[in-house]
Order: sequence, then structure tokens, then C-alpha cells
Amino acid sequence: MTVDSGTSAWAVAIDRADPLPLWAQVHADLRKRLNDGQFTENFPGEMALVEAYDVSRHTVREALRRLRDEGVVIAGRGRRPRVAEGTRRITQPLGALYSLFASVEAEGLEQRSIVRALDVRTDPEVAARLSLSASTRLFHLERVRLADAEPLALDRVWLPADLAEPLLEADFTHTAVYRELERRCGVRLGGGEETIHAVLPSPDERELLGIDPQTAAFAIERRTQGPNGPAEYRRTLVRGDRFSVAVQFSTGGGYRVGLASS
Repeated sequence: MTVDSGTSAWAVAIDRADPLPLWAQVHADLRKRLNDGQFTENFPGEMALVEAYDVSRHTVREALRRLRDEGVVIAGRGRRPRVAEGTRRITQPLGALYSLFASVEAEGLEQRSIVRALDVRTDPEVAARLSLSASTRLFHLERVRLADAEPLALDRVWLPADLAEPLLEADFTHTAVYRELERRCGVRLGGGEETIHAVLPSPDERELLGIDPQTAAFAIERRTQGPNGPAEYRRTLVRGDRFSVAVQFSTGGGYRVGLASS
């Protein structure tokens, strides 16, 4: 079955044997087409989507509600859905050593950074998190991450200087730490641990991120293993209105949810 989006007709296939709910399949397919730029002129109406996917109007409305909550589609009662203008949300997978650089570029957006600090320093708190002595010299990078020239995140990274000092020569306005660490230092990081929680940024952080006092952010803390133990500690503050995390799970393995301590 096909539906005309206003630019070209496209075929739709829904797998009714898939345990994924029908609305989620419709949502995923529409999101992929949006990211591919398929609906540049107009977005199909509810009834056109009902016919194309051969699902109920309730199913289509639930998929559209999710797209609306993500800020990518505007869909009001009695009005034809349309693609929202403005910023797009960045999605990053959990359970993988994944770079924000890669997440931004995977969405087809330009990734650039404003470097605020690039030096070697000591930091007893960070050294303790890396199981190092308080006096250990640490490579430190702080930058504001931009996606299509709009602030996305405030990123702070520390690594042992004896491992990462060559990174001082890198231009971090448009490159990833992991890419440069492997290229310049011959080091590839492995697994680690990451915690994510919601916070209200400080006034200074709000100014750097370009958000108002009512906009929350994700605080992401990551400790990553290197060849000889913990090698990276990272704190990233990401705008909540431009970022989401995604996880895959199964009925057998599931996923862990931790309760944050006060």
C-alpha cells in the first residue's frame, strides 16, 4: 500500500508478528523518513497514514503524539500534521562507548565545538575517580558542543597526562576525543560505566547552553577503561530539549535501572 506525501508515493510495511507495538513501528518508520528529509514539502494527514500503514486512527495518533513530544512534528486536533521547524533532537544509544560527535553527525547535523580549556592540570577529585594519586597530572578539555551552530552540550574530559598529553596539539573544534586518542596516542578505550540523571543547570551553564531557567538538562558522568585501568573521566551536561537516550532490551536480559542517591 502507498501514501502520497506531496512529493512522491512510498510503500509501507508493518510486521504484525513483531512484538513491537504497532504505534511504535509507525513512529520508527516516520522518524526514519523525517531524518531522511522525505517530508520537506508537507506531511501526510491522519487518514492517509491510517490507509498507508493499515492501522487504526488511534495507532496513528499515538505515533504522532510521540513525534510531537520529541519536537519534530506539530500535530493539533483538527489540523493537518506538519514538520516542526527549528532544532532536531539528538539520540544516543546506551550501553556502548558512543561519541557525542558521532551522534550529532549521524543526524546529518554539523558538529562544531567552542574550546574553553585545553591544558594539563591536577584535580584531586577527578584523580580519585580514576584511582590515581591526587598529584597526578591530568589532560583536561572543556568545550561547548554545537549542533548546526546551536549549543547542545557542555563537555568536560580528563585523562592521565602520561597517556594523553599529545592531545594538546589537536584542534578540538571539529573532532572527537576518541578519534584523536587513537590517532595520536595509539590508545583505544574499552568499556566502562555511565550514569545519567536530570538536573537544572546553574545560571552560568544556562548561558553557555542557551536555555531558559525552566529547561532541564541531562548530567552524564562516564568513567572509561583504558589498557591499564580507568583512563577517562567525563562530565557532560546536555540540553534536555535537544537530546534523548535509547536502549534496546529483551525479555530475557532486560536492562538495569539504578536509583540515584540523594
